[in-house]
Order: sequence, then C-alpha cells, then structure tokens
Amino acid sequence: MSSAQSMIERRPASVAHLFLSRVEATPDSEAYRYPAPVDEHAADGAPGAEQWRSLTWAQTAERVKAVAAGLMSLGIEAEDRVAISSSTRVEWIIADLGNMCAGAATTTVYPSTNADETAFILSNSQSKALFAENAKQLAKVIDQREKLPALRTVILFDAKADRPETEGLTLLTLAELEQAGAKYLSEHPDAVTEAVDALDKEQLATLIYTSGTTGRPKGVRLVHDCWAYEGVAQQESGLLRSDDIQFMWLPLSHVFGKTLISGQIATGHVMAVDGRVDRIIHNLPVIRPTLMASAPRIFEKVYNGIAGKARAEGGAKYKIFLWAAKVARDHARTTQANRIAAGRDSAPFALTLQHAIADKLVYAKIRAAFGGQLRGSVSGSAALSPEIGYFFMGAGVPILEGYGLTETSAGSCVNRAEDVRIGTVGRPLPGTEVRIADDGEILLRGPGVMRGYHELPEQTAEVLEADGWFHTGDIGELVENGYLRITDRKKDMFKTSGGKYVAPSEVEGKFKAICPFVSNILVIGNGRNFCTALIGLDETVIMPWAAAHGLEGKSYAEVVASPQANELIDGFVQRLNGDLQRWQTIKKFTLLPRDLDIEHGELTPSLKIKRPVVERTYADAVAGMYAGANEA
Repeated sequence: MSSAQSMIERRPASVAHLFLSRVEATPDSEAYRYPAPVDEHAADGAPGAEQWRSLTWAQTAERVKAVAAGLMSLGIEAEDRVAISSSTRVEWIIADLGNMCAGAATTTVYPSTNADETAFILSNSQSKALFAENAKQLAKVIDQREKLPALRTVILFDAKADRPETEGLTLLTLAELEQAGAKYLSEHPDAVTEAVDALDKEQLATLIYTSGTTGRPKGVRLVHDCWAYEGVAQQESGLLRSDDIQFMWLPLSHVFGKTLISGQIATGHVMAVDGRVDRIIHNLPVIRPTLMASAPRIFEKVYNGIAGKARAEGGAKYKIFLWAAKVARDHARTTQANRIAAGRDSAPFALTLQHAIADKLVYAKIRAAFGGQLRGSVSGSAALSPEIGYFFMGAGVPILEGYGLTETSAGSCVNRAEDVRIGTVGRPLPGTEVRIADDGEILLRGPGVMRGYHELPEQTAEVLEADGWFHTGDIGELVENGYLRITDRKKDMFKTSGGKYVAPSEVEGKFKAICPFVSNILVIGNGRNFCTALIGLDETVIMPWAAAHGLEGKSYAEVVASPQANELIDGFVQRLNGDLQRWQTIKKFTLLPRDLDIEHGELTPSLKIKRPVVERTYADAVAGMYAGANEA
C-alpha cells in the first residue's frame, strides 16, 4: 500500500477534525489574508482605502469556535441546516467552519440567486439559520418570509445593513453571534470540542444545490467524509503544498471553490480571499500567488485581452504577439510529446531559442501580470480549449485542468504541475476510481461521491448505482498512463438529420482558440442537416476594434449588427470550418445583441451555458438561420 493510499484510508472523520489538528500543529502560521477598509482615522489611511490583513490559524480558530458556540446558543443541533448566502470573503469560510464545528450542515446559496430560487433552496433544505452577506441578501428572505417557516435566525456579515423587524425572525450581526458564542463557551468550555468529537463521517456536512441547466436545482448531499477525503487527497496528490499562497476568488457557494478549502486546511498553506472579480487583475501582483483556481472563461478573457491589445497596437507588436503565441503552442506541444514519449521535457534547439526570445519579449510580461510566481492555475467547471492551454503552458503559466462535479465534491481528476497533459483533465486523485461505460459515459467511484439528492430517491437511483458508481453524464476516454479525456456532455451531444454525431463543446472550444473576439458560442444542429451558431462577443475586445474600423460612437448592439463585425467573425468561422469534418462545419451564425449572462438566466453562476434557455431566448434567430434552407 502506498503512503498516499495509507493516508487516504486513515483520514479523519471530518474537515472539522482536520481544522482543529491544523490549529494545534501550526497555531501561529498565517492561515488567511483578506482585504479590509483602512481605518479612516489612521495616519496612513484614507476613507475607502483598503489593506490586506491576516489571520493565523489560532486567530481563525478563536473566531470559528465562537461562531460554532453562538449557533449552539441559538439551539442549532447536529445536521440542522445553516445556509450561507454571500460572495467569497473570509467570513464565508469562518461561517462554514463554524457550522461544521457545531455539527450543523451548510446549505450554500449563490449571492446572485434570485429571491424565488433562494426561497426554494432555503425551504427545501429546511434551513433554520442563514448567514447573509448584506441587506440585499436579507431582502430576499424578507420578501419570501411566508415560504420559510423553518428559518428562525439571520446573521449579517455586514454590520451596517439595516435590520428591519420581522415577526418570528431574529436578526444578528456576525460580531453579535461571536459575542454570544464567547459567552456560551465561558459556561460550556468544551462544547465545540465535544461537538467535533461526536461527528460521524457519514453525517451530513453540506447541501449544495446544482445550478443545473434545466428545472429546479437538486440538493446534493455531501457528508463529512466527502470533504475530509478531498482535503487529504489534494494534499497527497501534490496538487497543494504547505508553502503555497493560493488566491481564492471562486464562488465558495460552488463546489469547486469549497473543495479547495478542505485542501488548504489539510496542507496549512496561506489563502488570500477576495471574491470581487473586478479586483482579480489588481490583486494578482499584490498577492503574488503560487496557485490559483479559475474557470476557463477567465483564461479565455485574459488571452483575448492580450491579443486584442496587441492587435490595437498594430504593426510590429501585433506580428510579434502572433509569432510568440505560435511559438508558445509549438513549444508546449513538443515538450509534452517528448515527456510522454521519453520521460523528459525537450525541444529542438531552434524552437528552444525562439522560445527564449519570445519569453523576454512577451511571456515574462504575462507571468508578471499573474504575480510572477504562479506555479500552476487549476481550471475546472467547464472545458478548457487545448489551444488556450498550450498557449499559457508555453508562456510559463501552466493551467492544470481538472474534472469533477457537484455530486463528486468537485475533485475527481486533475493534472499535476510536474506532468501536465493538455487536452486531458489529468489522473484521478488517490482513492478515486474511473471507469468508461460501454456507451462512453464516464463513471466515478470514491469517498467524494455524494450520498444522494436531497429528498429525491428516484433521481438518485438514476445516477448512483448500489455499488457506488456514479454516472457523470459526460463522455470520455482513458488515455496513456490513466489520464482522462472528456469528449462532451452526454446530454449535449446531438445527431444531425444525416445521422452524424456532433460534440458541440469540441467545436466551440476550437472557435474560442482562434477568435479573440468571442465570449460565448453555442453550436446548434440537433435533427438538422447542418450546424449553426449563436455567438456573443467580448465587449472589452470588440469595441476598441469597432472604434478603429469606422464604428466609433456606436453601441455594442449596433456594432454586432454591422456588416463589418459580421464580416470579421465570418473570417474566423471559415478558419474554424477548415479544421472540421463536413458535418461539423458552421454554415450560418448570428451575433447576439448582448453577451450571455447570469442575470438573464443564460449562464449558471459557474459560467456554464444553459443551452435550453439560450435556445428558447433566441428561438427566432435560430429559426431565421434555417428558414428557407433546404439544409443540404
């Protein structure tokens, strides 16, 4: 038995156990960094200014225990659901750990979720208390109060939020809860330790509601053992290291962000927490992370931004960028192929020399923008275009694509920094098994797999076999050395009227790799004789181009409706078609009058496209692309 497998089998019952062990082992080490307003009376500060502050593990534990005890003082008992509706911030982590140390189960709610769906999640989970970030999140509860008979308490992270009197609902600030917890601990000093000791590994720890692409979300039941396994597995796989500085901006309401908290506690490294997406570029050179996790959309936007800036500068600079981008991809492909074939990274002398020159001219600036010491960036929640992956690998910013679902506590497979295979999602974490069914569907089994959907036994039985194998709904294959390659979502693949199968994400990924103006693309063709596409453009890239091509002063909608923009994108579509099978080619496309977004229900909070929603919204555009066509 390997040492990693031994660690997996000897894992503690819960992350709460891991947390208390971490605090005991490294109490004075830095645990978290977070931005906080500078005191307006401070000599070196001004109102509105921010500075990064730190919590040691001991300081974190003091707050976590106070939150746990505060919940106990409110009557919260084992497996009672306590929800969190907030953006990513250090208080989210403290509240979640407080829940677990009290024996409660966290229900996660995206802060972008509307009032109706928030009420459904809180009601379906029977949540008795809610941590709400601010007045906006509180208002959702107030508006839907009659649907939430089980909810008794709301704890506000932002103390400045108004607290309207609401019958049957107690409103507290986080500080007040911690004060109540400190008082409770003075009377019951062993309460938190005893609650953690009493935790059973099969006890419910979290209900995460799948954002889903159709219908009401389903509550995924993840027990304490799921998270304890994830923490130890991430540590033993080498994905996370004790000397890492991890930048956490992902939504912690999503399983991808939450699972990395388990790994961070297991390894004890520093985590800088700030969920404001508009601050990512500003934060990177300040935090200087060694590790960051992200969705592919962020890397696509970064690449498009770099390419767009180079295009706008024109002349020699744009030619240099195009050359450097090609060298990056060629170098990454070559070194990866040689690593697989001969066990070491290598490239021909001429390519190595070109890469060194391109590094000084282009790649070094890209690495500096990421903080200068990023050893890897984990990508998940959606497919990463291989061309984007090769570019960043060649530029010295390796993207470690991984794979998992809400139903598997996120972490199932991941590339390791020492042996990245672009085009795959890596190898399974220690303790996780992967099998490919006869129809190509990926099946997963291991401690991270859910125990079922909340109060949905029939839907649970559809995906979870009695022997523990979970049906992912994804199509893939196992390639050399056990690396997993994803082909497509089983439910997204479609057959043309000519009987040919099309994997839309493959076509979409290829288009994103060649078109720096695209933000989202949806390939359509189920039951049709040819494929079409709905395309949303990246406003930050297309508008500067428009200004330089006779469209200055036009709105985004006017730009995308213009012949110039359609001619531009048509050029990229034709390039795409040259690399596709005949039945995959895009015969017609429509540029959308606005990009897809979460607010209109077209993207999930993890930025996956809700295909049925988009097709319904733009049904007229789709019909128009097929109108009068013989589809030949």
